[in-house]
Amino acid sequence: MKRTLLVIAVFSFCIFLVSFSPKNKNSTTPPKATVKTLIIDPGHGGIDPGAKGLFSTEAEVSLSVALKFGKALENEFPDLKIVYTRTEDIMAGNKRTKDEGLRYRADLANTSGGDLFIAIHCNSAGRRPGGWYEKVVTGKTPYKKTVGKGKKKKTVTAYRYSYANVWKENVAHGTETYIWAVNKNDDKVNSVNRNEDNYGELETDSTTTLTLPDPSDPAEKARMLIYAQQYFRKSLNLADMIEKEFVETGRVSRGVKQRNHTGIWVLQATGMPSVLVEIGFISNKEEEEYINSDKGQNEIVDDLVNAFRSYKQKLESKTVNASR
Repeated sequence: MKRTLLVIAVFSFCIFLVSFSPKNKNSTTPPKATVKTLIIDPGHGGIDPGAKGLFSTEAEVSLSVALKFGKALENEFPDLKIVYTRTEDIMAGNKRTKDEGLRYRADLANTSGGDLFIAIHCNSAGRRPGGWYEKVVTGKTPYKKTVGKGKKKKTVTAYRYSYANVWKENVAHGTETYIWAVNKNDDKVNSVNRNEDNYGELETDSTTTLTLPDPSDPAEKARMLIYAQQYFRKSLNLADMIEKEFVETGRVSRGVKQRNHTGIWVLQATGMPSVLVEIGFISNKEEEEYINSDKGQNEIVDDLVNAFRSYKQKLESKTVNASR
């Protein structure tokens, strides 16, 4: 009975949203769409340092950039309410486990009435930050040896191999922005790159042991419908804007990506447009130095602010045009 009431309630909410859509000519003029409450989520924290570089951690870097980002927005948009999932080196909500922290992040975003969710993370690749030594073949010397017995005995050429430990630099670098692409049949979704790189750090942070929502559940289907109709394209637009800003600054953009086969909890569990920004590879020596430097962090913040400004202006202009 409770599940039935829940499904009815969620579908009623869907109908409510659609009825006030600017596309419904019979509806009254909708309120001006804008971003009044922004959720900024610095990844990891406390017991969970995230990916580790040569001298810093993902938790440290993401928090520093997130706080600078929020401060810059406060100066430009004094009416904007900013909610941080954490403001110090602790697990979000000061929770005891990563799973509890992830649930807290999404719950805080939803209960705060967020209009937009932006998570800040650092990427990681390869076996070790900076690089690693790998045993490789450096040469081979031929020699003759006898094999077989009796009439099958014969002389063949064999080789003695020489090896050396060769330094392999951890070269992966660049930015990525993730969205939750719920409707795989949508042309827009299919244009978004799927990340098949086995980096591990983001996947661990995103899903851990949490059970992702069951898409066959009626209530979850209704929630996915709301996301598909109201939030997906906004998330994609913002993600595109962020990556374009990075390119303008001279960064290497690895593009907008989805990872539906593992999911990203904070994107799937937040009822608003949402993105997760990988600001650089902490496992790359040069990029770790950049994302820790004042110059690097200031440029990253400027890019995020520019993208937010463009997103907000586009959102408001669409509402104005639709109401005319």
